[in-house]
Amino acid sequence: MTKMAGGVPVFIPLRQKISGPLSSADWVLDPEELKSKFSKKTKLIIVNTPHNPLGKVFSRQELEMIGDLCKKYDVTCVMDEVYEWIVYQGCKHVRMNTLPGMWDRTITIGSAGKTFSVTGWKIGWAYGPEHLLKPLQLLHQNCVYTICTPTQEAVAIGLETEMERIEDPNGYWNDLSRSLQQKRDRICAFLDTVGMAPTVPEGGYFLIADFSKLASKLDLEGDGPRDYRFARWLSRNKKTPGNSPERILRAPGQSTGAEFYPVLFLQGGFYTAKGRRHPHRDEEKYVIDCVLLENTIFFLFNHSCSAT
Repeated sequence: MTKMAGGVPVFIPLRQKISGPLSSADWVLDPEELKSKFSKKTKLIIVNTPHNPLGKVFSRQELEMIGDLCKKYDVTCVMDEVYEWIVYQGCKHVRMNTLPGMWDRTITIGSAGKTFSVTGWKIGWAYGPEHLLKPLQLLHQNCVYTICTPTQEAVAIGLETEMERIEDPNGYWNDLSRSLQQKRDRICAFLDTVGMAPTVPEGGYFLIADFSKLASKLDLEGDGPRDYRFARWLSRNKKTPGNSPERILRAPGQSTGAEFYPVLFLQGGFYTAKGRRHPHRDEEKYVIDCVLLENTIFFLFNHSCSAT
């Protein structure tokens, strides 16, 4: 899209700062590398927090570093914050537009699909200062034209209701984060068991897992990056549709992310590779036994969801 608009996309990776067991907080921007990407030609930066698929929640300090560069070079900041309400214990989502001097240069994007777990509704929003939103409104009316107004009304009522319950531990957003944190912990333990090292996410309902130790035991023949070959192996041998992270973890020509595989843990329940839910009461033990005995990978919480 940037190229179609006449721009030049410039990529900067999050880099792993430690080895061994990982949290998404251990993936960071290199300050000097970030500075080197800004110049008088820079017009816009896109930041995703909580991040998909890492689950990284950018800290205030990290956002201030980005914001200072935006102010120095007069850059507009587009914040993809669609997972803002899915943040786990010990972490806090900080909105870029609340930092000093950033409201007037920030467009913030939200999503009803992620906010209320209704991804099929395809309702989202962008908010910010009038001078940045006016061009978006002119373009939007010609691209979308209209939308289903009853679902818009439902989302508006949902936002009003949950904002009033934002401090209520039984409110939907608080309950959602608690529920997903339990599922996150279960699937991380599960992935460890089958030989995949997960990066424990601070937010969102995706995580990535390092499959390099497991891949050495598999026949990942063919061309292409190892993550693509691993996804293909899952599809062909275990009838489990795979999703190579290449389009979301790597810029063109970069090798970063070649040993990682994205996993979704949104819905409850254990599913086989064929998508059938096991009725066994001792579900976790049953699934892990299957993995160990049959060398079969079972993914938990199987759910279809578009990536942003």
